[in-house]
Amino acid sequence: MRHTRRVLLASAMALGVALPFSAVQAQDVRLLASVPSMGFPFFVHMMNEIKAEAESLGVGIVEADGQNSTPKQTADVEAAVIQGLSGILISPTDVNAMAPALQTAVENGVPVVTIDRRIDGVEGILAHVGADNVKGGEAQGQWIVDNYPDGARIVNLQGQPGASAAIDRNQGVHNVLDGMEGYEFIVEQTANFARDQGLSVTESILAGLSEPPHVIVAANDDMALGAVEAVRAQGLEGEIAILGFDALPEALAAVRDGALAGTVEQFPGGQSRQAMQILVEYVTDGTEPAESLVLLTPIVITADNIDDAERLGELN
Repeated sequence: MRHTRRVLLASAMALGVALPFSAVQAQDVRLLASVPSMGFPFFVHMMNEIKAEAESLGVGIVEADGQNSTPKQTADVEAAVIQGLSGILISPTDVNAMAPALQTAVENGVPVVTIDRRIDGVEGILAHVGADNVKGGEAQGQWIVDNYPDGARIVNLQGQPGASAAIDRNQGVHNVLDGMEGYEFIVEQTANFARDQGLSVTESILAGLSEPPHVIVAANDDMALGAVEAVRAQGLEGEIAILGFDALPEALAAVRDGALAGTVEQFPGGQSRQAMQILVEYVTDGTEPAESLVLLTPIVITADNIDDAERLGELN
Protein backbone atom coordinates (compact mmCIF):
# COMPACT_ATOMS: atom_id res chain seq x y z
CA MET A 1 0.00 0.00 0.00
CA ARG A 2 2.86 2.37 0.78
CA HIS A 3 4.34 1.65 -2.65
CA THR A 4 0.97 2.45 -4.26
CA ARG A 5 0.84 5.77 -2.43
CA ARG A 6 4.34 6.72 -3.57
CA VAL A 7 3.48 5.90 -7.19
CA LEU A 8 0.27 7.92 -6.99
CA LEU A 9 2.09 10.81 -5.37
CA ALA A 10 4.74 10.87 -8.08
CA SER A 11 2.12 10.65 -10.81
CA ALA A 12 0.01 13.39 -9.24
CA MET A 13 3.00 15.72 -8.94
CA ALA A 14 3.91 15.07 -12.58
CA LEU A 15 0.38 15.97 -13.61
CA GLY A 16 0.33 19.14 -11.57
CA VAL A 17 -1.97 18.28 -8.69
CA ALA A 18 -2.05 21.18 -6.22
CA LEU A 19 0.25 20.20 -3.34
CA PRO A 20 -0.62 21.90 -1.06
CA PHE A 21 -3.78 23.98 -1.68
CA SER A 22 -3.78 26.44 -4.57
CA ALA A 23 -6.89 28.49 -5.38
CA VAL A 24 -8.47 28.03 -8.82
CA GLN A 25 -11.35 29.52 -10.76
CA ALA A 26 -14.67 27.66 -10.52
CA GLN A 27 -14.75 26.98 -14.27
CA ASP A 28 -11.42 25.14 -13.97
CA VAL A 29 -12.61 22.84 -11.17
CA ARG A 30 -13.33 19.17 -11.89
CA LEU A 31 -14.42 16.98 -8.99
CA LEU A 32 -14.99 13.28 -8.58
CA ALA A 33 -18.54 12.51 -7.38
CA SER A 34 -18.76 8.88 -6.27
CA VAL A 35 -21.68 6.97 -4.76
CA PRO A 36 -21.80 3.31 -3.65
CA SER A 37 -24.23 2.11 -6.32
CA MET A 38 -26.50 3.74 -8.86
CA GLY A 39 -28.60 0.61 -8.59
CA PHE A 40 -30.20 2.13 -5.48
CA PRO A 41 -32.79 4.89 -6.07
CA PHE A 42 -31.49 6.77 -3.04
CA PHE A 43 -28.07 7.23 -4.64
CA VAL A 44 -29.56 8.12 -8.03
CA HIS A 45 -31.37 10.99 -6.30
CA MET A 46 -28.22 11.97 -4.43
CA MET A 47 -26.16 12.06 -7.63
CA ASN A 48 -28.81 14.16 -9.34
CA GLU A 49 -28.67 16.65 -6.47
CA ILE A 50 -24.86 16.69 -6.60
CA LYS A 51 -24.95 17.41 -10.33
CA ALA A 52 -27.51 20.16 -9.91
CA GLU A 53 -25.47 21.90 -7.22
CA ALA A 54 -22.27 21.54 -9.23
CA GLU A 55 -23.96 23.18 -12.20
CA SER A 56 -25.25 26.03 -10.05
CA LEU A 57 -21.73 26.60 -8.71
CA GLY A 58 -20.16 26.46 -12.17
CA VAL A 59 -17.89 23.47 -11.58
CA GLY A 60 -17.47 20.22 -13.47
CA ILE A 61 -17.82 16.74 -12.03
CA VAL A 62 -16.82 13.23 -13.04
CA GLU A 63 -19.62 10.85 -12.04
CA ALA A 64 -18.59 7.47 -10.67
CA ASP A 65 -20.82 4.50 -9.86
CA GLY A 66 -19.17 2.35 -7.20
CA GLN A 67 -21.28 -0.62 -8.37
CA ASN A 68 -21.45 -1.79 -4.75
CA SER A 69 -17.80 -2.81 -5.08
CA THR A 70 -14.94 -1.55 -2.93
CA PRO A 71 -12.34 -2.40 -5.62
CA LYS A 72 -14.33 -0.42 -8.21
CA GLN A 73 -14.71 2.61 -5.95
CA THR A 74 -11.05 2.38 -4.92
CA ALA A 75 -10.01 2.40 -8.59
CA ASP A 76 -12.20 5.47 -9.22
CA VAL A 77 -10.56 7.34 -6.35
CA GLU A 78 -7.06 6.40 -7.45
CA ALA A 79 -7.86 7.50 -11.02
CA ALA A 80 -9.10 10.86 -9.71
CA VAL A 81 -5.76 11.43 -7.97
CA ILE A 82 -3.69 10.42 -11.01
CA GLN A 83 -5.83 12.54 -13.35
CA GLY A 84 -5.34 15.60 -11.15
CA LEU A 85 -8.98 16.24 -10.25
CA SER A 86 -9.52 19.13 -7.86
CA GLY A 87 -11.34 17.22 -5.13
CA ILE A 88 -13.41 14.20 -4.21
CA LEU A 89 -17.01 14.05 -2.99
CA ILE A 90 -17.76 10.48 -1.99
CA SER A 91 -20.21 8.25 -0.19
CA PRO A 92 -17.92 5.29 0.67
CA THR A 93 -19.08 1.74 0.07
CA ASP A 94 -17.46 0.59 3.31
CA VAL A 95 -16.53 2.46 6.48
CA ASN A 96 -13.14 0.74 6.70
CA ALA A 97 -12.30 -0.80 3.33
CA MET A 98 -12.25 2.55 1.49
CA ALA A 99 -9.87 4.10 4.03
CA PRO A 100 -6.59 3.29 2.20
CA ALA A 101 -7.71 4.87 -1.09
CA LEU A 102 -9.01 8.00 0.61
CA GLN A 103 -5.91 8.30 2.76
CA THR A 104 -3.89 8.19 -0.46
CA ALA A 105 -5.99 11.01 -1.91
CA VAL A 106 -5.51 13.14 1.20
CA GLU A 107 -1.76 12.51 1.24
CA ASN A 108 -1.62 13.63 -2.38
CA GLY A 109 -3.25 16.95 -1.52
CA VAL A 110 -6.69 16.12 -2.94
CA PRO A 111 -9.41 17.40 -0.58
CA VAL A 112 -12.06 14.84 0.33
CA VAL A 113 -15.61 15.42 1.59
CA THR A 114 -17.63 12.36 2.56
CA ILE A 115 -21.39 12.37 2.27
CA ASP A 116 -24.13 10.18 3.80
CA ARG A 117 -21.67 7.39 4.73
CA ARG A 118 -18.62 8.25 6.80
CA ILE A 119 -15.12 6.79 6.62
CA ASP A 120 -13.08 5.65 9.62
CA GLY A 121 -9.35 5.86 10.21
CA VAL A 122 -8.45 8.58 7.70
CA GLU A 123 -6.78 11.74 8.94
CA GLY A 124 -7.28 14.93 6.97
CA ILE A 125 -10.81 14.46 5.60
CA LEU A 126 -12.04 18.01 4.93
CA ALA A 127 -15.61 17.36 6.14
CA HIS A 128 -18.38 14.83 6.47
CA VAL A 129 -21.95 15.82 5.66
CA GLY A 130 -24.72 13.38 6.40
CA ALA A 131 -27.73 12.53 8.43
CA ASP A 132 -27.27 11.45 12.01
CA ASN A 133 -28.08 7.83 11.29
CA VAL A 134 -27.97 6.88 14.95
CA LYS A 135 -30.71 9.43 15.62
CA GLY A 136 -32.61 8.08 12.60
CA GLY A 137 -32.52 4.60 14.08
CA GLU A 138 -33.55 6.03 17.44
CA ALA A 139 -36.51 7.70 15.73
CA GLN A 140 -37.60 4.31 14.41
CA GLY A 141 -37.24 2.81 17.87
CA GLN A 142 -39.20 5.65 19.46
CA TRP A 143 -42.00 5.21 16.91
CA ILE A 144 -42.26 1.56 17.99
CA VAL A 145 -42.45 2.57 21.68
CA ASP A 146 -45.04 5.26 20.97
CA ASN A 147 -47.25 2.99 18.89
CA TYR A 148 -46.77 -0.23 20.89
CA PRO A 149 -46.59 1.01 24.49
CA ASP A 150 -47.19 -2.47 25.89
CA GLY A 151 -44.28 -4.02 24.00
CA ALA A 152 -43.65 -5.53 20.58
CA ARG A 153 -42.07 -8.49 18.82
CA ILE A 154 -39.73 -7.01 16.23
CA VAL A 155 -37.99 -8.23 13.08
CA ASN A 156 -34.94 -6.14 12.26
CA LEU A 157 -33.85 -6.06 8.59
CA GLN A 158 -30.28 -4.78 8.75
CA GLY A 159 -28.32 -3.08 5.99
CA GLN A 160 -25.12 -3.99 4.18
CA PRO A 161 -22.45 -5.15 6.65
CA GLY A 162 -19.62 -2.64 6.88
CA ALA A 163 -21.66 0.33 5.65
CA SER A 164 -21.65 3.10 8.24
CA ALA A 165 -25.34 3.82 7.67
CA ALA A 166 -26.22 0.19 8.44
CA ILE A 167 -24.07 0.18 11.56
CA ASP A 168 -25.44 3.45 12.90
CA ARG A 169 -29.12 2.83 12.15
CA ASN A 170 -28.95 -0.54 13.84
CA GLN A 171 -27.26 1.03 16.85
CA GLY A 172 -29.98 3.69 17.06
CA VAL A 173 -32.85 1.19 17.14
CA HIS A 174 -31.08 -0.79 19.84
CA ASN A 175 -30.29 2.37 21.82
CA VAL A 176 -34.01 2.90 22.35
CA LEU A 177 -35.31 -0.65 22.72
CA ASP A 178 -32.56 -2.62 24.43
CA GLY A 179 -33.41 -3.21 28.05
CA MET A 180 -37.02 -2.06 27.70
CA GLU A 181 -39.44 -4.62 29.08
CA GLY A 182 -41.69 -6.16 26.48
CA TYR A 183 -39.67 -5.27 23.40
CA GLU A 184 -37.98 -8.24 21.76
CA PHE A 185 -35.93 -8.51 18.57
CA ILE A 186 -37.10 -11.96 17.55
CA VAL A 187 -35.03 -12.03 14.33
CA GLU A 188 -32.22 -9.76 13.12
CA GLN A 189 -30.82 -10.44 9.68
CA THR A 190 -29.18 -8.49 6.89
CA ALA A 191 -30.94 -8.00 3.58
CA ASN A 192 -28.06 -5.89 2.23
CA PHE A 193 -30.17 -2.82 1.50
CA ALA A 194 -31.71 -4.72 -1.46
CA ARG A 195 -35.42 -5.03 -2.25
CA ASP A 196 -35.24 -8.58 -3.58
CA GLN A 197 -33.42 -9.67 -0.43
CA GLY A 198 -35.90 -7.75 1.71
CA LEU A 199 -38.60 -9.86 0.07
CA SER A 200 -36.81 -13.22 0.28
CA VAL A 201 -35.43 -12.72 3.80
CA THR A 202 -38.84 -11.62 5.11
CA GLU A 203 -40.54 -14.58 3.43
CA SER A 204 -38.08 -16.94 5.11
CA ILE A 205 -38.47 -15.27 8.50
CA LEU A 206 -42.26 -15.32 8.42
CA ALA A 207 -42.27 -18.97 7.39
CA GLY A 208 -40.20 -19.85 10.44
CA LEU A 209 -42.31 -18.01 13.02
CA SER A 210 -45.22 -19.51 14.90
CA GLU A 211 -46.89 -16.07 15.02
CA PRO A 212 -46.19 -12.90 13.07
CA PRO A 213 -44.18 -10.02 14.55
CA HIS A 214 -45.80 -6.74 15.46
CA VAL A 215 -43.21 -4.68 13.59
CA ILE A 216 -40.66 -5.08 10.82
CA VAL A 217 -38.07 -2.31 11.03
CA ALA A 218 -35.82 -1.95 7.99
CA ALA A 219 -32.61 0.04 7.56
CA ASN A 220 -33.73 1.36 4.18
CA ASP A 221 -36.84 1.67 2.04
CA ASP A 222 -35.84 -0.92 -0.54
CA MET A 223 -35.77 -3.65 2.12
CA ALA A 224 -38.98 -2.29 3.64
CA LEU A 225 -40.76 -2.38 0.27
CA GLY A 226 -39.55 -5.94 -0.25
CA ALA A 227 -40.98 -6.80 3.17
CA VAL A 228 -44.30 -5.23 2.12
CA GLU A 229 -44.47 -7.68 -0.79
CA ALA A 230 -43.71 -10.64 1.47
CA VAL A 231 -46.27 -9.60 4.09
CA ARG A 232 -48.90 -9.06 1.41
CA ALA A 233 -48.22 -12.47 -0.09
CA GLN A 234 -48.74 -14.07 3.34
CA GLY A 235 -52.09 -12.31 3.76
CA LEU A 236 -50.75 -10.37 6.75
CA GLU A 237 -51.18 -6.87 5.38
CA GLY A 238 -52.52 -4.63 8.13
CA GLU A 239 -51.30 -6.96 10.88
CA ILE A 240 -47.60 -6.04 10.74
CA ALA A 241 -46.33 -2.46 10.86
CA ILE A 242 -43.37 -1.91 8.52
CA LEU A 243 -40.91 0.97 8.93
CA GLY A 244 -38.45 2.04 6.25
CA PHE A 245 -35.65 4.57 6.03
CA ASP A 246 -34.78 7.09 3.25
CA ALA A 247 -38.19 8.55 2.30
CA LEU A 248 -37.96 7.46 -1.34
CA PRO A 249 -40.94 8.57 -3.46
CA GLU A 250 -42.21 5.00 -3.74
CA ALA A 251 -41.95 4.61 0.02
CA LEU A 252 -43.81 7.88 0.54
CA ALA A 253 -46.57 6.61 -1.71
CA ALA A 254 -46.69 3.43 0.38
CA VAL A 255 -46.95 5.54 3.55
CA ARG A 256 -49.74 7.59 1.98
CA ASP A 257 -51.59 4.44 0.96
CA GLY A 258 -51.03 2.61 4.27
CA ALA A 259 -48.67 -0.16 3.14
CA LEU A 260 -45.81 1.35 5.15
CA ALA A 261 -46.34 2.71 8.64
CA GLY A 262 -43.52 5.19 8.16
CA THR A 263 -40.12 5.98 6.69
CA VAL A 264 -37.24 8.09 7.95
CA GLU A 265 -36.48 11.31 6.08
CA GLN A 266 -32.77 12.11 6.08
CA PHE A 267 -32.83 14.98 3.54
CA PRO A 268 -30.35 13.62 0.95
CA GLY A 269 -30.75 16.67 -1.26
CA GLY A 270 -29.75 18.91 1.59
CA GLN A 271 -26.77 16.68 2.33
CA SER A 272 -25.64 16.66 -1.30
CA ARG A 273 -25.84 20.39 -1.84
CA GLN A 274 -24.15 21.31 1.42
CA ALA A 275 -21.31 18.85 0.83
CA MET A 276 -20.72 20.23 -2.67
CA GLN A 277 -20.71 23.80 -1.36
CA ILE A 278 -18.10 22.94 1.28
CA LEU A 279 -15.81 21.25 -1.23
CA VAL A 280 -16.09 23.96 -3.88
CA GLU A 281 -15.51 26.79 -1.40
CA TYR A 282 -12.34 25.10 -0.22
CA VAL A 283 -11.03 24.30 -3.71
CA THR A 284 -11.73 27.74 -5.15
CA ASP A 285 -10.66 30.05 -2.34
CA GLY A 286 -9.34 27.93 0.51
CA THR A 287 -12.30 28.46 2.82
CA GLU A 288 -12.19 25.89 5.59
CA PRO A 289 -15.62 24.58 6.66
CA ALA A 290 -16.95 26.07 9.88
CA GLU A 291 -17.51 22.48 11.06
CA SER A 292 -15.86 19.31 9.85
CA LEU A 293 -18.91 17.26 10.88
CA VAL A 294 -22.32 18.39 9.64
CA LEU A 295 -25.21 16.12 10.60
CA LEU A 296 -28.85 16.70 9.69
CA THR A 297 -31.43 15.29 12.11
CA PRO A 298 -33.71 12.68 10.49
CA ILE A 299 -37.43 12.48 11.24
CA VAL A 300 -40.01 9.71 10.85
CA ILE A 301 -42.48 10.48 8.08
CA THR A 302 -45.96 9.04 8.58
CA ALA A 303 -49.31 9.78 6.96
CA ASP A 304 -49.74 12.56 9.53
CA ASN A 305 -46.68 14.59 8.49
CA ILE A 306 -46.02 13.46 4.93
CA ASP A 307 -45.92 17.10 3.80
CA ASP A 308 -42.50 17.36 5.52
CA ALA A 309 -40.90 14.89 3.09
CA GLU A 310 -38.19 16.30 0.81
CA ARG A 311 -39.31 14.35 -2.25
CA LEU A 312 -43.10 14.61 -1.83
CA GLY A 313 -43.34 16.47 -5.14
CA GLU A 314 -42.12 13.38 -7.00
CA LEU A 315 -45.19 11.31 -6.10
CA ASN A 316 -47.48 10.37 -8.94
